[in-house]
Amino acid sequence: MGRKFELRKEVELAATPQQVWDAIATGPGMEAWFMAQPAPDAGACEVWQPPAHLSITTPAGPDGSFHAFEYLIEAKDGGSTVLRFVHSGFLGDDWGAEYEGMTSRGWDMYLHTLAEYFRHFAGRPAVYLTAEGPEASAKPEAWPVLLRGLGLERDPALGERVRLTPAGLPPIEGVVDWVEEPGGDFLAVRAEDGLYRFHGRAALGMAIAVGHHVYTPVDRAAADEAWARWLHGLYPAQG
Repeated sequence: MGRKFELRKEVELAATPQQVWDAIATGPGMEAWFMAQPAPDAGACEVWQPPAHLSITTPAGPDGSFHAFEYLIEAKDGGSTVLRFVHSGFLGDDWGAEYEGMTSRGWDMYLHTLAEYFRHFAGRPAVYLTAEGPEASAKPEAWPVLLRGLGLERDPALGERVRLTPAGLPPIEGVVDWVEEPGGDFLAVRAEDGLYRFHGRAALGMAIAVGHHVYTPVDRAAADEAWARWLHGLYPAQG
């Protein structure tokens, strides 16, 4: 039997309401902290009130599932802005019990990334890089392999300075800016040129992925290919 769900989040951002609106309602803005995707269609939104209120609902799937996303933007004294976000909807029978928990943690990370963008890279155009590992990386034991491939022997702590050394790619020097609860398969590093994110998705039966936000000019296709080649090299095909 399907079920309703609702996730509520709130984050204070070092930005104006217009800057926050641009980050959630434009393609370049979303690429700076979330993913590369088309901007919301104002005509298809339930609410389109820049720069204060945005509400979007996806079409229902064959099983009745749908998702609704609401953003409320409020200016605060001192020049900051509070973003209140609600992700709600209906999940069909095929959606696993772990969906809400993992999605909630995912939004925590993405909203933190938005805050980091405004704090350290505001106004700089971003290139979103993404790649996935092979099927072999969808197993729980694959995460330590990724860490060793980055030159790490363990999950680093929040605030720890690290130097990542993926073979065939430029080293990344920076600070760990986000950690999950112990045992979480996620690594987030803020470097001088971008926000680097490594996602372990074994709990969903999905391969490890990277989703980096780079704030310097880069050839997206070549960089995506290089990261994919590196990931696949960590997990050789079993003959």
